[in-house]
Amino acid sequence: MRCATLFQAMHQRLDMLFGNDFLKDVASQELRSVLLAVAKPVRLSANETLFKEDDQGDSLYVMLEGRLELSLMGEDGRKLGLDVLYRGAMFGEIALFDPGPRTATATALEKCRLLMLRHSDLKHEIEGNPALAFELLRLMGQRMRFMNIQLNEYVFLPLPQRLARKVLRFATQKGEEVPCLRLSHSELAELAGASREAVSKALSAWKKQGILQTSRGSIELLNPAALREIAGI
Repeated sequence: MRCATLFQAMHQRLDMLFGNDFLKDVASQELRSVLLAVAKPVRLSANETLFKEDDQGDSLYVMLEGRLELSLMGEDGRKLGLDVLYRGAMFGEIALFDPGPRTATATALEKCRLLMLRHSDLKHEIEGNPALAFELLRLMGQRMRFMNIQLNEYVFLPLPQRLARKVLRFATQKGEEVPCLRLSHSELAELAGASREAVSKALSAWKKQGILQTSRGSIELLNPAALREIAGI
């Protein structure tokens, strides 16, 4: 009974600190409580790099605030954006079970607050609660499935279709407001695996068709249904 009471108190404290929606859709109360108990806070300034591809890593991270980009750098110097992470996103799961070189670069697009969970701390927690390992493996599986989808899009879809999918994926809507995307043309180009010029041309065409409205650093979706048709979803 006392353990249950302590667990409930810890869970309530987590909700007070980060909101009751924190990781609600991806993590159990047990994992959320572990993050509160053993994870360390991390702060990043805009454009600061958290880690680079091939850096040694042994930690998982959780986004609390801000936007962070995961990317790869080609031998020719071109950058390919893999994902943009927001509040509640978890990344770096592989390093928890297999500490070693990072497979991507993580860079803050704006000021960020994160939690960091180290391999050594996780190992101790799993020894006391083996079910945590299965939950983290599930999260790793979700990430691998997502990355496979991204790879298929890069290889097999034409630019307009994959660009439309990126815009729809990263557009957010609050209340009755128009869905809005807070990414520059250059950032969108990196995520779509295309040149900035090609992305700007596609966005300009969609603007003329009344599908969206562009401004510096943001895009408003005026006709999401039309964009979903282009995306094929």
